[in-house]
Amino acid sequence: MELSERKQKILCMAIEEYIRGCTPITSGGIKDIASLECSTATLRNELNALEAMGFLRQLHTSGGRVPTAQGYRYYVEKLLSGVSATNKELKQVKDVISSRTSTLNDIVSGIAKIVSEATSYPTVIMVDGYENLILKEFKIIPLLEDKIMVLIGTETGYIHQTLDQQATNEECIDATNYLTNHFRGETIGYMIENIRELKGGMQDEINAFSRVVNSLIDGLVKLNKQRYLNVQREGSSKLLEDKRDLEEAKKVLNVLDDEKELSSILELEGKGDIEVSVADDSADCSVVKAPLCVNGKQLASIGVIGPQRMDYAGIASALKVVIDSINDLKGE
Repeated sequence: MELSERKQKILCMAIEEYIRGCTPITSGGIKDIASLECSTATLRNELNALEAMGFLRQLHTSGGRVPTAQGYRYYVEKLLSGVSATNKELKQVKDVISSRTSTLNDIVSGIAKIVSEATSYPTVIMVDGYENLILKEFKIIPLLEDKIMVLIGTETGYIHQTLDQQATNEECIDATNYLTNHFRGETIGYMIENIRELKGGMQDEINAFSRVVNSLIDGLVKLNKQRYLNVQREGSSKLLEDKRDLEEAKKVLNVLDDEKELSSILELEGKGDIEVSVADDSADCSVVKAPLCVNGKQLASIGVIGPQRMDYAGIASALKVVIDSINDLKGE
């Protein structure tokens, strides 16, 4: 729905004021903060019009107005068209991402924690794009009790696996060299799809350690089917501090304990940028989410979860920093 420039400005200012103070919006309040060349009566008419259009609703006949889910959605659409990254609060992000010697899970956890602390809202990352990780090296080490430890180095961090497989030290060294030489620079998905064909053409070369290779591929196939959810709750306690949003806060906290629901709300529509879903009668929480991509392929999705009245602008800026920082990995 198209709004005049004045209506757009009034609606956005009204919503931002409500997000900050949870105080119903009045024409007098807008007059105090807006540099608009119009009277209080004109502002009252504009607020009446925005209410009639479904962007605001009046709590009481003589009281102020509050945003509706439709109003929040309009505000978010305007907001996202001009969102930009800032390193003011998230200087640690690049340091965490550049720590390639860490495990992938540690890096994911670090990013989610930084965003949660910076925004004061719970943050969730769902890793479901293992097949897109670029391989750098393998380290396979025999353990006691017929097990082997596998460290898979990728451009984003290490994946650690312990597999039930008996192997000698020599077999592990041979498997390490073979896999590194043949699949460095390729994706995990490529390796899974092509390892069988390569094995058929090089049977003599890999015969001695084929059990190790088979066990590793089976482990990667299982990993590729999994979804790893990392939930950071640094902002959870702050949600409960404001009694005015207490019921909504409880709904958000319940969602954090439901892995199936979290996976569902973190699904992206494929636009490749920040997306926002606003809580309404059919949704218990709002979420600002974005894809985390490396070399142009999605590895994970990150979402900041909260009540309908939350700081969409600050969260979108925080996620923009993360997106841009991870995109910087391209070509490194």
